[in-house]
Amino acid sequence: MSQTDQAQTFRALHQPGNPIVLPNVGDAAMAALVERAGFPVVATSSAGVAWAKGVPDGEVISRHGMLKRVREIANAVTVPVTADMETGYGEAPEIVAETVNLTWGVGAIGLNLEDGVGHVRVIDRELGIERIAAARAASSDMVINARTDVYFAKEIEPEDKLAEAIKRGNAYLEAGADCAFIIAVNDPDAIQTIINEIDGPVNIIGGPGAIDINALTEMGVSRISLGGGLSRVMFACVDRCLAEIKDQETLAFLEGSIPHPELNGLMSRD
Repeated sequence: MSQTDQAQTFRALHQPGNPIVLPNVGDAAMAALVERAGFPVVATSSAGVAWAKGVPDGEVISRHGMLKRVREIANAVTVPVTADMETGYGEAPEIVAETVNLTWGVGAIGLNLEDGVGHVRVIDRELGIERIAAARAASSDMVINARTDVYFAKEIEPEDKLAEAIKRGNAYLEAGADCAFIIAVNDPDAIQTIINEIDGPVNIIGGPGAIDINALTEMGVSRISLGGGLSRVMFACVDRCLAEIKDQETLAFLEGSIPHPELNGLMSRD
């Protein structure tokens, strides 16, 4: 299947009440496991990629470094890959357009573009619209998930966040995005209002402190992602294993490991 066909297939999976569920990954090995589990699409997590490289999330990794990891992930699986490209590695629309083309060039058929900067402020709404329009002009095929960080923004009053998130979601869809991603909202009533008032597919993160997959499906969400959730669980598991080694001097945790030959076979593309 061509990249364009993969993109069309992925776009069609954004169905209200029958959402595409994306367990985001940080490296190629995690991606291979996601594909083996039967998920039709692999999504990257900027946090997962950053932590796997030993740095904090938040565009500490260069665009080149992120693209290199996305290429590794795309090469490790046969299913479509959508990449978390954070703010696009620059606020200017022309930089965003360049990032779209480069992301397509390493094998991804979709990408996240967020309007937040450092989880403390959001880019001006009009500039945000221009950025999404530039992304769409750069590629008619790329599946664009336009994320708004309104709920992180310190300059927006709590009582105004819901209305602003809806305005941005609709504006980004009108500018050419395929899906509106509202992050950090976990109130069920607010989520339902967002779904009802945004005229297009909506992406919500599921997990602790949020809503589970079944509830989000019933609400009419079109896309459910886990962000850095899988990576956090993986690192927590390693942390527990290390505690067992150090504190109990036992190795019971090894009983649940995937055998070496099985992992080798999973990583082989022959």
